[in-house]
Amino acid sequence: MKKILALVLALSLSLALIACGGDNNSQQGDTPNNSGSQGTNEPAPTTGDGKNTVYVLGPTPDHGWTAQAGAYAQAKCEEITKAGQYKATYIPASSGEEQVDHCNTIIANDDAALVVMMALDDSAQAGQEALYAEGIPFISFDRIIEATEKYAILNASGDNWQCGAGIAYWLQKNGMQPGDTVVVLYGDNGTVCSRRQEGFEQFLRGEIEYQDKQTGSYKTTETWTQEQLDAVFNGYTVVCNWSADGAYNYIEQKFDEIVAAAKANGGKLYIYSMDDEMTFGVLNYLEAGASAATLADLEAMDVYISAIGGMQELYDVMAGSDDQSDLAKKYFDDMMSMYFSPKMMQDVIETGMTYLTGSWNHEVGSGEYQPTWIVDAGNVSQFEGFQGH
Repeated sequence: MKKILALVLALSLSLALIACGGDNNSQQGDTPNNSGSQGTNEPAPTTGDGKNTVYVLGPTPDHGWTAQAGAYAQAKCEEITKAGQYKATYIPASSGEEQVDHCNTIIANDDAALVVMMALDDSAQAGQEALYAEGIPFISFDRIIEATEKYAILNASGDNWQCGAGIAYWLQKNGMQPGDTVVVLYGDNGTVCSRRQEGFEQFLRGEIEYQDKQTGSYKTTETWTQEQLDAVFNGYTVVCNWSADGAYNYIEQKFDEIVAAAKANGGKLYIYSMDDEMTFGVLNYLEAGASAATLADLEAMDVYISAIGGMQELYDVMAGSDDQSDLAKKYFDDMMSMYFSPKMMQDVIETGMTYLTGSWNHEVGSGEYQPTWIVDAGNVSQFEGFQGH
C-alpha cells in the first residue's frame, strides 16, 4: 500500500512540475515600436482549430498607391491559394463602413485563420473590434487605428515617422527656417499623416535623427520651438483625401495668396506634400490653371516640394523624361519623394503566414515598420516605381 501511495505522489508531483514549467522555447516578443506602445503581452492565439482561410481586406483598386497595394495583395492571395495549405481571399472595399460589413461576414463564415486589414478610415474600428471579440487574429496594415492598435497581433506599415523626419531634413537643408511660408498637404486625418507630422516635428525639435542608407544619418543643429512648428501646421494646410484633384482644388483657390505671401516673406516657398498624387495636383495646376503673373513670381522665388510614395510617373518627372519635367524644373528649385512602396503589403501578408506556421516573435499590439528613404534627381535612376495612373 505504501508503494502504491508513493507512486501516486510521484506521478502527481511530475504532472505539477510539467504544468508549472511551461514551454522553454516560447518567444518574448519584439522591441517597442516607434510610437512607444509596448503591446499587451498576451500570447498569440493558436490555429489548431482547422480554420484555413486567410482574409485580406484593402482598397478597391482604382489608382495610385492604394490601387497598387490592392493589386499586390490580390496577387499574393492567389499565390497562397495555389500553394494549397490555405485559401487566401482579397476583399476590396471603398470605405471603412464597408470593411465592417466584410468583418461581420468573415465572422459568420467561421473559417478565418487570419485577417490582414488595411483600414480605409477610422470607421473600420468596429470591424477590428468584432474580430478581436471573436478571437480572430488580425494584422493591421498601413493605416493603424489607435483605438484597436492594442488588439492587433501586429501593426505593420512603412516608417511614417521617418517619412516626416526625412522631409523636414530635406526642406531644412534647402533653407527652410522658422517663419517661412510652408504649405502642408495632408492625405487624411488618420495615423499615417499624423505620424508623418510627428516625425517632421520631432526632427526639427532635435528629438530624433533622420537616417537612411542612401543619404546617411542626420540630426538638426538648428532646432525649432513648438510655437514655430504650430505656425506651420496652422497655416496653409488642407486634407486632400490622397487625391491629385483634392490638391489641385485647394491650390486653385489659394495659390495666388500663397505666392504673394511667400514673395513678401523673403521669396521662399516650401510645400510639404505627404503623397505623390498630391504633388501631381500642384504640378497639374501650374500646367493648366495658374495665372501668368503668379507663375512669374513663382519662377523668381526659391521653391521646394516633397512627396511620399514611389510612383514611376513622378520618378520620370525628377529624371527629366516626363512631359512635366520641364515645368517642374522651371518652377521648383528641387523636388523629392520618400520611397514608400505599396509592395510592402505583400511582405505583411507573408509575415502573417509565419504566424500561422507558429514561427512568431511579436507581442500583441506591437509594431513593425519598414524603412523609407529619399529619392531625388540624384538617385532616382536606381529605383523602379509603381505605375500610379
